[in-house]
Amino acid sequence: MEKSGIIFRGCYDNHHFCLAILFSFLFCSLFLSFRSPNHALTFKHLNPSNTKNLTITDPCFGRYVYIHQLPSRFNNDLLHNCHTLTRGTDKPNMCPYMQNMGLGPEIATSRGVLTNDTWYATNQFLLEVIFHNRMRKYACLTNDSSLASAIFVPFYAGLDVSRFLWLSNLTDRDSSGRDLLQWLANRPEWKKMWGRDHFLISGRIAWDFRRQRDQESYWGSKFRFLPESINMSMLAVEASSWNNDYAIPYPTSFHPSEDTQVVQWQRKIRHQKREYLFTFTGAPRPELEGSIRGKIIEQCRASSVCKFVDCSYGVERCDDPVNVIKVFRSSVFCLQPPGDSYTRRSIFDSMLAGCIPVFFHPGSAYSQYKWHLPKNRTGYSVYIPVKDVKEWNASVEEVLLGIPESEVLAMREEVIKVIPNIIYADPRSKLDLFEDAFDLAVKGMVERIEKVREATRRGRDPSIGFADEDHYKYTFSQS
Repeated sequence: MEKSGIIFRGCYDNHHFCLAILFSFLFCSLFLSFRSPNHALTFKHLNPSNTKNLTITDPCFGRYVYIHQLPSRFNNDLLHNCHTLTRGTDKPNMCPYMQNMGLGPEIATSRGVLTNDTWYATNQFLLEVIFHNRMRKYACLTNDSSLASAIFVPFYAGLDVSRFLWLSNLTDRDSSGRDLLQWLANRPEWKKMWGRDHFLISGRIAWDFRRQRDQESYWGSKFRFLPESINMSMLAVEASSWNNDYAIPYPTSFHPSEDTQVVQWQRKIRHQKREYLFTFTGAPRPELEGSIRGKIIEQCRASSVCKFVDCSYGVERCDDPVNVIKVFRSSVFCLQPPGDSYTRRSIFDSMLAGCIPVFFHPGSAYSQYKWHLPKNRTGYSVYIPVKDVKEWNASVEEVLLGIPESEVLAMREEVIKVIPNIIYADPRSKLDLFEDAFDLAVKGMVERIEKVREATRRGRDPSIGFADEDHYKYTFSQS
């Protein structure tokens, strides 16, 4: 106490000396706060008679993300050799879609269908590039991995595997994934949680990385079944039934750079006249046993209030955003049956246009996009379960006509409100008022990792349930 008194008496005699002590203490305290694990600074005022605490909290506490600087073969080299990538099986050149940080070519004219300067011919497989570019601008990045709540692995997994999916050589399908995991396992960041704080993203469905047998006839790579990969989490446009895969929306063609552009689009489609009761945009799947598409197309063609857009190869331009949005914005309901997999990009294109989605399987949305779509599924969608196509005889038109107009209007408004959640803003900017699909995905992943970290702190085995298969994820319910 005597020393304290001497210091404060000295301050009265020499205020410059006092100010020097004060600023030195504040500087040192702030410096130490950024080195501390909780990033919060708490100290008492220099006046001994004042016992109030002053707390400065780091806004990024619990949100820091560290990005691995991978060898270029795992990402940038794929972009430089874009001509070797496949868009599917018919168009091997992905280079045009690399423009504008992965958004694709800007749509110059839309004949009044779209709003200006925010629409691009975006390819769904470029989500890995879009997400990486957004992550580079993430507000809470850190170069100190010891401060990170999560570690992002910018491996363009979908672009990489797309070169080999249609090849019979299993070694080619699996080689990049094996090499990546070997590189990660040798990094000091890996040993912190043995990879359970690591996550990556795929613009392809998660099933493409879960080949269950080493036989050429089995689809995909086995990347997600490799030991190190099991400890990681993957974001994908469609999740598998394993707990360490998480679904995030397919990219649409709408990439606003300002909040006002979102509001302007919502206003435009809210007052849009809709001439069709329901629409189906897609191609038949006669080769898929159990596909409901054939019956849906039959019903649509037989109805005077349904619009069918045939996306069979060479029939209509279903990859033209202007054509697609023009149909969706003119429809009250949009049918979304499973195709090659449970989900479709069309789900998000149609919702973007204010069209109420109609689902026939829980795996198309309800079991997937839990961070991005409302929990109350009846508030924004219609569910017509189809357990057995052979026995299914429901009339889609009758079901939809039976919904009261007030409920239709409420559902459409809910769809319009959800739009910010399902779009990816332009990576060259950031929305201020809205959280977009990227923001919600990162927040969800950080919270997921924190739960694993909390389990470890409580002495529980973090591997329990982390990567287990959920056999009931895609089971049907009656409502």
